[in-house]
Amino acid sequence: MSAQHPPGPQDTAARLTGLVRALRGHGLRIGPAETVDAAAVLDVLGFADREQMRAGLAAALLRSDGQRAVFDATFDLFFPLGVGTPEAARHVEPQDDAPRFGRPDPVRDELRERIAAALAADDRAALAALAGEAVEAFGRYGTGSTPGSDGWSAHQALGRLAPETLLARVLAALREPNGAPSHDVSDLVLADEIRRRIRDFRALAAGEARRRVAELRGAERIAERAVAPTADRIDFLAAGRDQLAELRRTVHPLARKLATRLAARRRRAARGQIDLRRTLRRSLSTGGVPLRPAYRLRRPARPELVLLCDVSGSVAGFADFTMLLVQAMSEQFSKVRVFAFVNRTAEVTDLLARGGTDPARLAARILTDARVMGHHGSSDYGSALGGFADRHLDAVGPRTCVLVLGDARTNHRDPNLDALRRIAGRARRVIWLNPEQPALWPTGDSAALAYAGVVEMHSCRNARRLGELIARLLPV
Repeated sequence: MSAQHPPGPQDTAARLTGLVRALRGHGLRIGPAETVDAAAVLDVLGFADREQMRAGLAAALLRSDGQRAVFDATFDLFFPLGVGTPEAARHVEPQDDAPRFGRPDPVRDELRERIAAALAADDRAALAALAGEAVEAFGRYGTGSTPGSDGWSAHQALGRLAPETLLARVLAALREPNGAPSHDVSDLVLADEIRRRIRDFRALAAGEARRRVAELRGAERIAERAVAPTADRIDFLAAGRDQLAELRRTVHPLARKLATRLAARRRRAARGQIDLRRTLRRSLSTGGVPLRPAYRLRRPARPELVLLCDVSGSVAGFADFTMLLVQAMSEQFSKVRVFAFVNRTAEVTDLLARGGTDPARLAARILTDARVMGHHGSSDYGSALGGFADRHLDAVGPRTCVLVLGDARTNHRDPNLDALRRIAGRARRVIWLNPEQPALWPTGDSAALAYAGVVEMHSCRNARRLGELIARLLPV
């Protein structure tokens, strides 16, 4: 890969503004002041030390640690280490017709041997060079005959190399450096360390593929499509296990932010109508001009909150994140009760509040410990709503806001709209949060449009949207 020459002033401005636009596209709030600060950072630090420049721009543009992963991936697109094919990979011939893993392939096997040696030595420079070789040898796709059909894929390259299968080989090399086993480090700790190194190698290969595709199609386009979003913008229904774990780590910071907003709304709501007598009396000090109106103070009681959550299938990630968020905000409400269902409804308030529980397995614990399923395991909203209306309607009163969490997919069973009407008739407000996009509500077995005719329904696909809806819609 040829070294990147320091860009000129116009190129620097274009790269910086492109970086800022791409970060804004991922939801980062970066204003003109932060952009000017970033330009000053580049002016002071220059381009001699790329990692120092990265740290300086991050300090000027970011507001939280959770934004750093998006920043790093985007920074590498607009300020790459170099251009073209890496020096170490120039001798590598692309293996478009390489056999699948498990069949003899000298090129792949030799590269795997060198990757294993670099992993054992924890040589990051060597791993970066090997990532370039891997993408060069196995990552190209397309023929180039159709514009835009060719490119580079880290997934394809890593699928050919299968670096995860090197774990046992690297572990053996680390435990027996001189032919004799070493027991200084436990196998579990050592295996976790090797897995971390393999994850880092995969990240290096992904970054190399992104850089090459950005040279083909433009950095801004790739930054929009190929950079993973921040945790608060991850789609609940598409989130994997690691992404859901990252989401759960954002629960308490988000809860503190929402609690502050609800408290501010509560203070504003405490100011009632103008008290004419007190306003006139106060105006005597300003010559009869009512510059400072006096208000009749209201003391609104904190509302009660009831959560009714579908914990089946992929919706479970959305439900358990929201349950954890509400639990962290419980002081903002006079009472919080949580009910879960698949096709039967059970109260899980105590299970959620129990100390020492692991939030990563909340939905699994509910399925195990609470009676949320009857004779089958498919979701049935009609049966669940009917069970809640028959057995738990005393949890709903004139001060209660009911949050229903679920995709409203009934498996073609009766949606039981009458049960939802009974709940809405007793509650102060019923809000249905649906993790599916509205375009999917009329499709398949969804009863979302029917339920939306009874209560207000809002699309809620990620944590950012959830925070906005809670801060705006919940009564104070």
